Amino acid sequence: MAGTGKSTISRTIAQSFAEKEDLGASFFFKRGERDRGNAALLFTTIAADLAAKEPALAAYIQAAIDANPAVTSKALKEQFEKLILQPLGNLEIAPNKIKKIVLVIDALDECERDDDIRAIIYLLSQAKTLTSVRLRAFVTSRPELPIRLGFNVIKGKYQDLVLHEIPRPIIEQDISAFLHHRLTEVRKDYNALLHIERRLPLDWPGSDTVQALAQMAVPLFIFAATICRFIEDPIWSDPAEQLAKVLEYQSRTQHSEIDKLDATYRPILDQLLKGTEAAKKSLVEEFQTVVGSIVLLAEPLSISSLACLLRIDRSIIDRRLASLHSVLSVPTSTESPIRIFHLSFRDFLVDPDKRGTNRFWVDEKATHARIATRCLELLSSGGYLRKDICNLEMSGNARTDASPAVIESCLPAEVRYACLYWVHHVEQSGARITDSHQATEFLKRHFLHWLEALGLLGKISDSIAMIKCLQDLTEVSHTDIVSNTYIH
Repeated sequence: MAGTGKSTISRTIAQSFAEKEDLGASFFFKRGERDRGNAALLFTTIAADLAAKEPALAAYIQAAIDANPAVTSKALKEQFEKLILQPLGNLEIAPNKIKKIVLVIDALDECERDDDIRAIIYLLSQAKTLTSVRLRAFVTSRPELPIRLGFNVIKGKYQDLVLHEIPRPIIEQDISAFLHHRLTEVRKDYNALLHIERRLPLDWPGSDTVQALAQMAVPLFIFAATICRFIEDPIWSDPAEQLAKVLEYQSRTQHSEIDKLDATYRPILDQLLKGTEAAKKSLVEEFQTVVGSIVLLAEPLSISSLACLLRIDRSIIDRRLASLHSVLSVPTSTESPIRIFHLSFRDFLVDPDKRGTNRFWVDEKATHARIATRCLELLSSGGYLRKDICNLEMSGNARTDASPAVIESCLPAEVRYACLYWVHHVEQSGARITDSHQATEFLKRHFLHWLEALGLLGKISDSIAMIKCLQDLTEVSHTDIVSNTYIH
């Protein structure tokens, strides 16, 4: 289940096999990351890694691409067979020597399409047809329905381990070891900066405290990792005080996962609630606007791009992110993307059961609607979408000649995001597109310009799926403006 340490184990195993020179390739899915949120690049990435590791494979993979240059965009089955299975089958191995190759695939449940998940599981099971190579895959995932269905099809062809069903004493021992190691580092780093009278004791935080924290955490490794970041956060300056805030939640921790997430994230958020009731209300509203958007974006954005998209001042974003470094990866550069450390933080914020108990609760549909509105406003009023966006006709160049630098200058990151994902946010908001909907006016004015932008971004094929989605969302009216004129 969420937060039990799957990705940590994946990284450890990948490193271990790499040191033995048995790692063929690794791929870490992550929802909300364009190239890691879907399966489009999974097998091409694995093929590239295999070719780099086994130079003899490169010729076979290149031959497959030469025979069919479009193979990298074909269905997953064809990619797997042509770029991985057949080249490995052609690999010449010394007699009586079977080569072992390991693939590590993490967080398969975060792949966006359920059909792709099931296809990947089935295709990986076909590795047993190889005779000269022993190809094995190590896969981690939450036990979502597509995962369970996929593995049900290949019964007898895999071994499994349910991480949160490992005996509690073993989990507690592992988490205790982690906490002891990390908090010792926190103490050393903190004491190195202070005069001797203000330093933490050499036995801080003590074995009893580590044990109490471990018991709070079991079976969630993410609890231990998050509170360690919280305790060491320099903005609060005092690890002992931060630790005390965490221990206050010990009595509130229950056995269910969501209560564990409560104990993980509430100490971090509750300490933000200071000042008058009006100040707290303003803070929560800013949090829901800024952090609520960050956790629901289809792809991470930088601080500067997020500010442009949401039409708010950068200082507001900086203010809200300053105290959240234990749950968000906040880069020092305003041009680098902001990422959540773990998907469970998003789960915690949008959980409908927490609406009445979590002041920081994020209304998922309303937030998607707000982002969709901001996307359409940006595309409609910024002057970015127009005929010949990159002035290529004037220079006599074809659209395919536009360099990435030119495209980025004409379509900044926030505009590219709006082009690619406004339909997604409208869909997730649950809205229906009527004659009075903002999207209708946008399509009237900018449908062809939008398609041109998608072409420049190399996403013209994706536009077919977007248009189909728009058709599904459109309510037929007496004017039929959108459905007949602009979508069909």
